[in-house]
This record gives sequence, structure tokens and C-alpha cells, in this order.
Amino acid sequence: MKIALVTDAWLPQVNGVVTTLLELVRDLESRRHEVLVIHPGQFKTKPCPGYSGIDLAQRPRAQLSRQLDEFLPDAIHVATEGPLGWAARGYCQRNKLQFTTAFHTKFPEILKAALHVPLWMGYALFRHFHKHSAGIMVPTQGVLEMLRARGFKNLRAWTHGVDTDLFRFHGDARLYPKLEPLQRPVSLFVGRVSYEKNIQAFLQLEIPGTKVVCGVGPLEASLKARYPGVRWLGLLARDELAKVYASADVFVFPSRSETFGLVMLEAMACGTPVAAYPVDGPLEVLSTPEGHQGGVLHKDLKEAITSALQVPRAQARERAMHFSWGAAGQLFQDHLVAARPVSQYPRKSGALTST
Repeated sequence: MKIALVTDAWLPQVNGVVTTLLELVRDLESRRHEVLVIHPGQFKTKPCPGYSGIDLAQRPRAQLSRQLDEFLPDAIHVATEGPLGWAARGYCQRNKLQFTTAFHTKFPEILKAALHVPLWMGYALFRHFHKHSAGIMVPTQGVLEMLRARGFKNLRAWTHGVDTDLFRFHGDARLYPKLEPLQRPVSLFVGRVSYEKNIQAFLQLEIPGTKVVCGVGPLEASLKARYPGVRWLGLLARDELAKVYASADVFVFPSRSETFGLVMLEAMACGTPVAAYPVDGPLEVLSTPEGHQGGVLHKDLKEAITSALQVPRAQARERAMHFSWGAAGQLFQDHLVAARPVSQYPRKSGALTST
């Protein structure tokens, strides 16, 4: 099958969406699908206002149209709601093609925090963006229900996975030379240092041991000045990041607005338990019929951290093993729809059917 994946989030950006899409493409190609990724690096770009480190494509419509015309995809998936996403949406509308979309990030919350855009306005814009999607892929049941309550249609549950070979299990917290010497326990945050991550809720806590932050973002400079006792590691290659996860005693996930939180799975795969608020992403990752496994959820983040330190590392790894990319890739494939009726293809189009 020929699949066109259109995304405003791609390398050299470093975030959960990019990691998810890279793993997805790898899985699809392992299934012998041909994947065309249309991303900002193929276009003239400009920095995203108020969000350093993210470049957006400028006036991508003509070039994107040529790429899709030449590729003639069996299925089109629009992963993000940026300039490329809007251009792909317009292309499909003009050519009467079906397409799927994804809701990876609660951008209305980011717009509210960064630019004071009212939530109702942000969700109205995003509802319009996804209006004609044949299937909106959503990573958690909680986010799916929230979007449904806000009037979104054609919602599809699509969980994510973790590379359990790269993020290997360690029964005890390991030493990471670049962090030594330091006082234990080590409480780790990994992610964008930005508005939606609520990182201040972690940094302001008075807890024993050492706080470590791995990531960059628009709030980095101000928070470094405000919290000089924190160990700031910046961006790391993923093999180095795995070593940092394995060196921590607890992984702290302070965000209240994540749609999933892939970093939690990466930490748990290494055996590091998670402390988080009981909100959408953590509830999806940690909740089992028997209760929370692999970490602790609590409305008091300090209490969550203290309790998570008692969670066996083997339990964290066991929970992470429930999230495989094989299952996530198959579910994504099942949610795709044929871009056009089979009769319009000059060749056999494969197993997809029109909805």
C-alpha cells in the first residue's frame, strides 16, 4: 500500500509526536508499505511564533500538491494541524479524496497558555480542521471522550508503543557519569521545557535528592535562572537518553494536558516508575483493571513522587511491555481509509476500502 503521511512535526524537532511518527513509519515499512512523509524540511520555513525550536512550512500548497499528485497514494494521513496539515486538508477537499487525521497535542491549551486564546476558540478551529476527516486517531479514551463532548466526529482510539529494545530494563538505578556525583533519589523530567508541560509544578517542590531535566524549549532560560539547583542536560541522543532514564529513581510527569505521554513508557521500559497527576495521558499509560501499575497517580505530585519510589522497577517494565509498536502499527493501518474509489486507480490499490 502507498501511504502519504503529512506532518508539521518531524526531525530535527525532538518531541513525542516526532518519535511516535518515526516509529510508526518504521513499523509500516517493515510491513512492506511504501510511505511518503511530507514534512517541513522539504519546504522553505519560518520559526513558529512563541515556540522556539519548531519551524513551519511557508506557502506549501503548490509543492505539496505536486508531491501527492506524483505519489498517487492509496491512503492519506494528516498527522498535525499546522500549515502542511491545512494544505493537505485543502488538497483532499479539492480533489474529493478521503483522508484520516490525528489529534496528538492539545494545542488549544497551548494557545491559551502562550497567547491567551480562549479555549472555546481554539477548539472551534480544530473542530473545523478535523470536520471532514474519515477518522480522527486519538491516543487515549479520555481525550476521545473530551473531543466527543466538544462536537468532534469520527473518532478512533489509537494507542502508541515503545521501543523496548532501545529502552532496556535495569533492575537497579544505574550510574550515569555525566550526572555524578549527585544526591539520591534522582527525580527526572524529560520533555519540551514549554508552557503545556507544567514543569514548574515539579521544579518548585521541596523533595529530597536531585532534580534532573532533559529537554529544551521556550521556558528553558527563565527556569534555569529561577531553579539553579536543578541539573539541566539539554537534548540528548536517544541511546544516551535511555541511560538517563535508567539512572533515575523516579520519572516525574507533571503535565495536566498531554494526550498520551510517550516519555512515561520509555522511562517505565527502563524500569523507572512514574509519578504523575491522574489525568488523561497517565491514566491511559498506568491504569489496569487491577489499579495503577508501573507508577503512582495522585493529585498531590509530591505524594505521587514519594509513593512511586516504592514501586518495584520490574513492575514498571512489565506495564511498558503492554505497549508494542506492532499492535499500534496494525491499529493505525486498520484505521486508514482509501483515498479514492478503487475504480479510479490505474493499478490495484490493495486491501483498503472506501468508507
